[in-house]
Amino acid sequence: MQKRVAAIHDLSGVGRCSLSVIFPTLSVMGIQVCAVPTALLSAHTNGFGDVVLKDMTSYIPEALRHYISQEINFDCVYSGFLASEEQVSHCLEFMDSFKGALRVVDPVMGDGGKRYRTYTDELCRRMGELVAAADIITPNVTEAAILLGMPYPAAPLTVGELKKILVKLSQKGPKIVVITGALMADGGVCNAGYDSEHNAFWRVPYEMIPRSYPGTGDIFASVLTGGILLGDSLPIAMTRATAFCEYAIKTTFGYGAPVRDGVMLEKCLPMLVEQRSFTEYVQL
Repeated sequence: MQKRVAAIHDLSGVGRCSLSVIFPTLSVMGIQVCAVPTALLSAHTNGFGDVVLKDMTSYIPEALRHYISQEINFDCVYSGFLASEEQVSHCLEFMDSFKGALRVVDPVMGDGGKRYRTYTDELCRRMGELVAAADIITPNVTEAAILLGMPYPAAPLTVGELKKILVKLSQKGPKIVVITGALMADGGVCNAGYDSEHNAFWRVPYEMIPRSYPGTGDIFASVLTGGILLGDSLPIAMTRATAFCEYAIKTTFGYGAPVRDGVMLEKCLPMLVEQRSFTEYVQL
């Protein structure tokens, strides 16, 4: 039976991020995506000036009631950027309504040591409630620091420090924690994961490219989610997601495409179909 995902994310008309990359990424993996938009934006908020934003808070519970009335079921509830504190409650309601669904939370709150301007203290606190209800979370290092109430790391992380952060996040509720973009004291950068049920730590190193493209976190979380839904182990799903993001970033960088447009996803999707891999996981 084909898997079906309720994707509770924003939709930007210009700039490849959020639902505009989640749809094609999961679709080529053979997974049906059902969009539940948290906000509609004319473009994403990094590089396009004053964008038009329409808050979709009232739509989310109405969509849920319709799905329930039609006996539509989901194999996964997957949330990302939220436009209001009330949307946390709506996401929790979605999760409660589909008891057997995998619950994935990408706690989109900030990057580069800074919180996004739309995220208030209360919204960040309430994101912690959503994290507590999740099976899998995929924060970057900035979001991990916000969730734990700790300062953004001033220096690259040692293996021991990264393990402590992963464990502390898991103690908030999720069985699996994957942190993206961790700079390591022993050199390089990696995505790191922790499976609390097996007390197993993993890291997948990748080559750092001197560009930061919007939407790559959305792509990583989507490929990871798709892999888990299709039966991948955590390290295999992390490897698949890391390899695809690295490939997409290198492709885009090689063409010299504008950073604000995001990665050239359309040229790279065949890699997911072919299941090519350039990266190997190791134990953390």
